[in-house]
Amino acid sequence: MKKIIILFIALVGFTVVSMAEIPERPSPQRLVNDFANVLDKEQVNQMEGALTQFAKQTSTQIIVVTVSDLDGYDKADYAQRLGEKWGVGQKGNDNGLVILLKPKTQNSRGEVYVATGYGLEGVLPDAIVNNAVVDNEMIPRFKQNDYFGGLAAGINVIMDIAGGEYTADNYQEKVSAGSGGGGSIVGLIFFILIFVFLGRGRKRRFYSPGSSLPFWLAMGMMSGGGRSSGSYGNFSSGSGSFGGGGFGGFGGGSFGGGGAGGSW
Repeated sequence: MKKIIILFIALVGFTVVSMAEIPERPSPQRLVNDFANVLDKEQVNQMEGALTQFAKQTSTQIIVVTVSDLDGYDKADYAQRLGEKWGVGQKGNDNGLVILLKPKTQNSRGEVYVATGYGLEGVLPDAIVNNAVVDNEMIPRFKQNDYFGGLAAGINVIMDIAGGEYTADNYQEKVSAGSGGGGSIVGLIFFILIFVFLGRGRKRRFYSPGSSLPFWLAMGMMSGGGRSSGSYGNFSSGSGSFGGGGFGGFGGGSFGGGGAGGSW
């Protein structure tokens, strides 16, 4: 009798899990899929345009998916399954990345996870994704209910590292310098000067008009108290330069368990 009860419970559990399906790939395919409705239309279009342009120029596909409920899945499992099911990234290169966000509610914690395809695991190590991008860029803004700001700040760092603007080690050095008190100001100025001179005569891959400041300077301004909530590095509110659409579709990339996330 005991075995029958255990089997019944297992069967019920399997049925419940099987009912919680990962969302189907949208049609038409988009890189920003706000199922939880935490972004407004302009924010979605700005983000879609920036990610589409990045995908065209680098072939790396970064998608943003917000959901109101994880339906019993662990956030890492959900993000990995979604990336596999949708085929994010190019087949053979596996250069896809999934940013999964479940906003905080009165009854549940907020959750975010960044899943990297096989081809990006070396470029974006889990430690950088977790300690720097998620903890340093995203969650502090999510705690203020600034979901667009958190996503944009994290995406800017991911795009710059994946696009070769600087390495994960460079970014980690910047974060470490920023936590060092008064010396961080000198370090920030030093990095700004380096990137200003290196940037002359070299066209940036993608920055919206009005957002041509060096990344380090943009981030320094963002961390200050007087920053505008509508301007985040590559995402510039009101620029009108990025529109929705134009994404050619997913290429069949694979995911192997790389990535990191957090809760608040």
